[in-house]
Amino acid sequence: MQSLRVELGQRSYSIHIGSGIISDSTLFAPVLGKGPIAIITDTNVAPLYLKTLQNTLNALNKDSLVITLPAGEESKSLDNIQIITGHLLSAGYGRDCTLCALGGGVVGDITGFAAAVYQRGVACVQIPTTLLAMVDSSVGGKTGVNHPLGKNMIGAFYQPRTVIVDTDTLDSLPEREFRSGLAEVIKYGLINDLSFFSWLEDNLDAVLARDTEALAKIIKTSCRDKADVVARDELEGGLRAILNFGHTFGHAIEAASGYGHYLHGEAVAIGMVMAADLSRRLDLLRESEQNRIFKLLKAAGLPTLAPRLETSVYLDFMKVDKKAEGGQIRFILLNSIGSALITGDVPPAAIIQTLQAFMELSA
Repeated sequence: MQSLRVELGQRSYSIHIGSGIISDSTLFAPVLGKGPIAIITDTNVAPLYLKTLQNTLNALNKDSLVITLPAGEESKSLDNIQIITGHLLSAGYGRDCTLCALGGGVVGDITGFAAAVYQRGVACVQIPTTLLAMVDSSVGGKTGVNHPLGKNMIGAFYQPRTVIVDTDTLDSLPEREFRSGLAEVIKYGLINDLSFFSWLEDNLDAVLARDTEALAKIIKTSCRDKADVVARDELEGGLRAILNFGHTFGHAIEAASGYGHYLHGEAVAIGMVMAADLSRRLDLLRESEQNRIFKLLKAAGLPTLAPRLETSVYLDFMKVDKKAEGGQIRFILLNSIGSALITGDVPPAAIIQTLQAFMELSA
């Protein structure tokens, strides 16, 4: 097992990465509240790992309530926040309870938000079971749900007590979900880690084959890179926005196409292709570097074209992006591979040209 810390003063916590560690009660004991436990999971994950987690909690003499949501992005809704908090209230859970998120990014995001708002804040433990959740959404304390007008527009910054990454759960992850998670892994190389990007170029075959050492490398490096950024800018006052590289386009693609049509990582992959293209159009990024980015994303089996819609549809969604200020869209762009910048000074014509260049040929 390997561990690293997210350094946030009193809100600091450990990320534990290893094989079979859902069964390790010593990782859970120090971070659980004094009261009962609620496990929030989904219909895909519950049959696979719920019993293992329950056995671990039983060994600590902890009662657990299980709340199982339908699998899929559609579950990230205020309606399900009502359902989760309703179950907690009906069971008489107080402020000493702990919510355990057992699942992918959807489960982690909605559980974290429920923990943030239930009785003004209860303990939360993240147990991610997808690659995307392991390397991104479980770390850093961003929680929330979707709104029809924008993704993740309702939420809170709320740090977990710990993150327990059991790499064995990747054995059951469908190939499409695994490749979706690789988009966020590649992102870390693009925004601030050139050596990691180069390593991915050289070792992608081992990653795609789910080689144990390769998986440990990408998870630990991604978590380390994100933890470093979060420690310097927890509430996204500046630097942390670079973690959204590709997301301005990507979130618009998700919303415009209907949540669930694309997996999050797939939409982010298209968004990163677009952000790289926009960077080149603004003479920030060299064409050779843009080609390297495109080649790696294609080799990872990720999509690079968005649905063909009117550009105004995408622009409308981009204007309600959380990074927008004063109605102006802010973009995370690249000076080079491994060096990102944040800017709102982007000519609308260049945005439209990029959108048009990376849409499917027919509707």
